[in-house]
Amino acid sequence: MNNYTGQSGFALVGFLSQSKHPALLAGVIFVVFLMALSGNALLILLILSDTHLHTPMYLFISQLSLMDMMYISVTVPNMLMDQVLGNHRISAAACGMQMFLYLTLAGSEFLLLAAMSYDRYVAICHPLRYHVLMNHRVCLLLISSCWLLGSLDGFMFTPVTMTFPFCGSREIYHFFCEVLAVTKLSCTDTWLYETFMYVCCVLMLLIPVTVISGSYSSILLTVLRMNSAEGRKKALATCSSHMTVVILFYGTAIYNYMLPASLHTPEKDMVVSVFYTILTPLLNPLIYSFRNKNVTEAMRKWLGVSSLFQEIVK
Repeated sequence: MNNYTGQSGFALVGFLSQSKHPALLAGVIFVVFLMALSGNALLILLILSDTHLHTPMYLFISQLSLMDMMYISVTVPNMLMDQVLGNHRISAAACGMQMFLYLTLAGSEFLLLAAMSYDRYVAICHPLRYHVLMNHRVCLLLISSCWLLGSLDGFMFTPVTMTFPFCGSREIYHFFCEVLAVTKLSCTDTWLYETFMYVCCVLMLLIPVTVISGSYSSILLTVLRMNSAEGRKKALATCSSHMTVVILFYGTAIYNYMLPASLHTPEKDMVVSVFYTILTPLLNPLIYSFRNKNVTEAMRKWLGVSSLFQEIVK
């Protein structure tokens, strides 16, 4: 890999270039990418087409799928094109745009998962007031707030990171322009900036985690007081899907941004990033479709209509 000192671009030293079988690994990632896009797109289509799914819970799920589609599209296509063309260069403008979108989508998803837990809290703990507390206007307000507050991450960190002087190697030891990986290339002291970033990340994680913990604590107490075994089973099944997604997404984020630097290596960071940028968007639609009776029922109806349409065409 060449030294890009004095140039405006960067070089991405991702795990594909370091793999013994880069072509095979790139093929696997391409298949996962297509599956993630098609799975999330199908989930959005089902929610839009079935009127029974036009509820706050599924509106949030459709937004989560939209974020996942954008999230995986920010990093994977560029990584695969680099492998195909053999060119690992990325311009400063493209690097900044990738960083901004990544930070915005990650921040928005943190907040959206907290909003989803609040929705489950209202549905289970206050079912009679649900349509008042979680009406269409409130849902749109929560979703808009998630996108707006999430974009603050991008607006805060991207301009500062990209204006640091890079007077040494411009090789980013990552498969995309991750903010910490780019910051490491700066030839100035970034301790104060990294401390500020750490505090912001803690707050960005702590606030949603507090909302999620409070919501599920109340849900658990309510479920334990339920007389109906069927009601308890339905409530726990609904919440377990969301909690699985929360653990997957928040667990990797805590590793990346809250653990001490001594526990990090470029190789570990890339592996963890693969998990939450590539695998999580693939797993989310599977978790919410196969473990959700309403979604599977909507899928059966949709497949039935598709089969009928094919018969009519024939």
